[in-house]
Amino acid sequence: MVSIVLRTLSNQSRCSLLRRGEVCRRRVTAPLVSPSLLHAAAAPRATMSTPATPTADHSEPGVFSTIADFRRARRSLPHDASVGFVPTMGALHEGHLDLFRRARRECDIVVGSVFVNPAQFAPHEDLDRYPRQLEQDLELLGGEGLVDLVFAPTREEMYSPDHRIYVDPLGFDDLPEGVARPGFFRGVATVVTKLLNVVQPDLAFFGQKDALQCVLVKRLVEDLNMPVTVVVSETTREADGLAMSSRNAYMSAEERAAAPAVYLSLRAAADARQREADAGRNASREELVAAAEEVISAQPLITSVDYLSVGSPATMEELEEIGQAGAVVSVAVRLGSVRLIDNVVLPPLAR
Repeated sequence: MVSIVLRTLSNQSRCSLLRRGEVCRRRVTAPLVSPSLLHAAAAPRATMSTPATPTADHSEPGVFSTIADFRRARRSLPHDASVGFVPTMGALHEGHLDLFRRARRECDIVVGSVFVNPAQFAPHEDLDRYPRQLEQDLELLGGEGLVDLVFAPTREEMYSPDHRIYVDPLGFDDLPEGVARPGFFRGVATVVTKLLNVVQPDLAFFGQKDALQCVLVKRLVEDLNMPVTVVVSETTREADGLAMSSRNAYMSAEERAAAPAVYLSLRAAADARQREADAGRNASREELVAAAEEVISAQPLITSVDYLSVGSPATMEELEEIGQAGAVVSVAVRLGSVRLIDNVVLPPLAR
């Protein structure tokens, strides 16, 4: 892993760094997508998965749709500037913005990507339905000056007609999310490898909501000897506990009102573990699953459960007993037509 000097810079200092490398957010050497910027004060944060609203303080990032143009800009950055990277599929919400805010605090230059990766969608899944709103996403990022460069490639740019090489992480299709979505982690591993190769960041930022994906990326970086530090941030939640997700917008009002049951089921499992720990015992997988199932079964709009998992924090492999090292309790359910995933981390116990 590389050693990173973390420091916070003012907008003026960051632009100075960029100018030293002959690229600035307002003067990019490659074609630039220029979104129309909103000049309105920020609206209050919504509690029903409403997309975040841009603020009045706007900075326009450089946006690149080709690998060649992005690499040209990336090479022009000063060598001593730390680069943070936040990969996204767009349809940004406060959870994404929290990742960008952390990257901005910890890095000199922040790069974001917006790409809906077809390789991680099965034929029956929502690739065509997945929201695409690049202009609005750029307004959100520019509104707080959260990003300096954005890589927004087309499908053809990332996967040419002759594309044949994929990264297939062994064993991940045998884990609960992999069983529910065969081939998903092959697609994730491939696109993350490609994006890290293009962007060449020092730090890459991911959200804990996609717990197994975070484990995969850490494994990927270590096994392929990539000089990148993976930073995992806590899940950003609505006021009622629902994990923020771009797919939350699919829910009806009735489904949205029922959705907090997902997080409540995980909290019930965490409470069950704590009760056993207070009694001086290790909790079993069965006890945690039963506690979560009791909450889920009381919500009639949850039509099916893909899995309830109690996994190792390091590998996500199933645990029969939760010891000192803790665990990750994760769940995937169908609420109407929407698939919701969430997890809570059960921390190590004090010895």
